[in-house]
Amino acid sequence: MEYRGLPTRRWIRAAARWLPRFQHPAQFVVAGFASAIAVGTVLLSLPVAREGPASASFLDALFTATSGVCVTGLIVVDTPGYWSTFGEVVILGLIQVGGFGLMTTASLLVLLVSRRIGLRSRLTAAAETKSLGLGDVRRVVTGVAKVSVLFEFATALILTVRLLIGYDEPLGRAAYLGVFHAISAFNNAGFSLYSDSLMRFATDPWVLIPIAVAVICGGLGFPVLLELRREFRQPRRWSLHTKITLSATALLIPGGMAFITYSEWDNDATLAPLSVPAKLLNGFFHSVMPRTAGFNSVDVEQMTEGTWLGTDVLMFIGGGSASTAGGIKVTTFFLLLFVIVAEIRGQRAVNVFDRQVGARVQRQALTVALLSVAAVVIPTIIVAEATPEISTDRAMFEVISAFSTVGLSTGITDSLPGAEQAMLVLLMFVGRLGPITFASALALRNQEKLYDLPEGRPIIG
Repeated sequence: MEYRGLPTRRWIRAAARWLPRFQHPAQFVVAGFASAIAVGTVLLSLPVAREGPASASFLDALFTATSGVCVTGLIVVDTPGYWSTFGEVVILGLIQVGGFGLMTTASLLVLLVSRRIGLRSRLTAAAETKSLGLGDVRRVVTGVAKVSVLFEFATALILTVRLLIGYDEPLGRAAYLGVFHAISAFNNAGFSLYSDSLMRFATDPWVLIPIAVAVICGGLGFPVLLELRREFRQPRRWSLHTKITLSATALLIPGGMAFITYSEWDNDATLAPLSVPAKLLNGFFHSVMPRTAGFNSVDVEQMTEGTWLGTDVLMFIGGGSASTAGGIKVTTFFLLLFVIVAEIRGQRAVNVFDRQVGARVQRQALTVALLSVAAVVIPTIIVAEATPEISTDRAMFEVISAFSTVGLSTGITDSLPGAEQAMLVLLMFVGRLGPITFASALALRNQEKLYDLPEGRPIIG
């Protein structure tokens, strides 16, 4: 029966034809983050979002909104000088939505993949992702929320007290700064309400260390944090994912600290004027930031080219899976490292921490890594060709920072032409969602052939 003034079923079906049809979970993820960026762009385009009478340009609003939702931290305008308090609150909201959405989405995709594979693989996945609580979606969402609030509150409290006591900031201003930088740190965003990022705190461990710890915890990911909370005293029961993530973190941070401290030790524009403890502090801080936070306590633009190259490597590797960090992820990088070691030793199987890694997972890791290399090389060539006045190492640093959603910069982002800035916007979006959605899509495409072709052996090397 049809009622006058109400749409009929035929009208509803006709209207539904014009709506996008999502047939894969990755499409929902892309659409959700694109919608958040669109809303953020609109809000930042309002006159009230900018200091002064004029409103922000569309490209500036789009770039900042994308950088916020994708928790990158690259900027084309000075955050405290360009945006009003309303604009800063919008950016903070975008960071929180983006960071929470990333951890939740990645964790739920792990659940989905685990439930869409065969029985034997499902049992293995259940053993390796037991910290997620397979099938309990509500528990994952609430768990991510609790973890985020806990770390952000603790960091904000420390920063607020320090700014209140050590820098004579009024209570309201100290709390605002503390909350903003705590959320930005845990979500690995790198946005700062200081024009020099954190360079004014280069000798203050009460500011740099809490922010670095929040960045590390946010970069580990919810599955690792939850498993550590449950079984911290029983390392033998940790999943393979947790073991790889923690081991890689324990190697990369001290290694990066040693490299950066040594490389910049005598650089008069960075570490040379500081005392030895301050040098070590800033070496540690700048080893953590490429995990992909984007804060800086010394001038990145004045670092040596060797330090830039080493930072490129750290940024490209990134942090842990199902976290707020970017890059190809430490699990991907170290899994490929184990594959190389196994091949050099002539071993048929790839064994990692008393577990054998299947050939399918190895191919997924290789695919993600090689596609990420292409996503960095091609834009670097474009930027270098379009702006000959910018050196290739600076262009590559900026591109990797955008793709790995880091936010560190050599100071060229705001001077790039509009087309190149728009390319960085796309790169931030692809780099933020690409590895997550593409890896899940590969895992879900589990089609077994009923026959195998004859084996061929081309010449390698």
